[in-house]
Amino acid sequence: MNKGFYKPLWSFLLLLILSSKAYTQDIHFSQFFETPLLRNPALAGIFSGDIRVQAVYRNQWNSVTTPYQTGSFNAEYKKPVGKGDDFLTIGGEILYDKAGTVALQSTHILPALNYHKSLSGEKNQYLSLGFMGGWVQRSIDRSKITTNSQYDGTGFNPGLSTGETFPRNSYSYLDASVGMSFNSQIGENADNNIYLGVGYHHFNKATKVSFYGNPNYEMIPKWIGSLGVRMNINEYSFFTLLGDYSKQGSFTETMAGALYSWRLDDIEDPKYLLHAGAFLRWKDALIPVAKLEFKPFAVSVSYDANISQLKTASSGRGGFELGLTYQKYLDRNNTSANAVRCPRF
Repeated sequence: MNKGFYKPLWSFLLLLILSSKAYTQDIHFSQFFETPLLRNPALAGIFSGDIRVQAVYRNQWNSVTTPYQTGSFNAEYKKPVGKGDDFLTIGGEILYDKAGTVALQSTHILPALNYHKSLSGEKNQYLSLGFMGGWVQRSIDRSKITTNSQYDGTGFNPGLSTGETFPRNSYSYLDASVGMSFNSQIGENADNNIYLGVGYHHFNKATKVSFYGNPNYEMIPKWIGSLGVRMNINEYSFFTLLGDYSKQGSFTETMAGALYSWRLDDIEDPKYLLHAGAFLRWKDALIPVAKLEFKPFAVSVSYDANISQLKTASSGRGGFELGLTYQKYLDRNNTSANAVRCPRF
């Protein structure tokens, strides 16, 4: 068989495996803590600052086939509401994904809004309700598709039909998500925080999400439960526990881990911080993570060591991710830096 057939075949098999595993499986990242809106729109604005911009790039399956490339860009702007302690966060998420040799592409443009209601007059404690929704477009390059119908018994024959008869190369639909979260200070130390959140994605159940235009195909709603805990160890260091559990149809995913962090200069208001840790995507990958903050910027890197059933084909190599963050308080009269209480983590 023509050696050039193997890579397209691997791409096609991976697409079948991943799509059968979670139907049209949602985009996800190992550095899920750098994509808060993708987890739950009610996690928007839960950070120390007035503005946050984050970008994550993921390159996956490079050892098996043409790499799957995924990018996320999200921005959040938090401002006080009225004369009380409530806040409003306006934001949005842009996603891009290109999968394998057949160039299956998806683009998501999703504005978001989150309202934070103060629950206490004595400490940071908020209940948040968030919405996110917008436009999604998917496309595929039919000229790059190869199937077993093009194997003529002696080798790959590009002159044969692929056997696939879908009528369109692209389709688009509207998508929507909603979520709630609880964010609170732990004890008397304002640096010790916890958040809990539940997000419900694709609640509008968009139909015809298929290149075949079948009206019976619809986006399957997905639940995501999120947890974050940050606690000081001493004046120089702290740790952060993070976890997500998601369920879409009959399929689930569990991911959790921790980061240990060091303040490298000023204890009260450090500009330089170093974070290191690891996360586990259950039955799929072990993921070491390192992050360096040089405020208002931060850069993070991670790598998936594959432990799933694909580890033989992938030689244990999964995906590389690079994250960039810009986060700061703005120079304005009503900055949350001057607020007695505000959502933070």
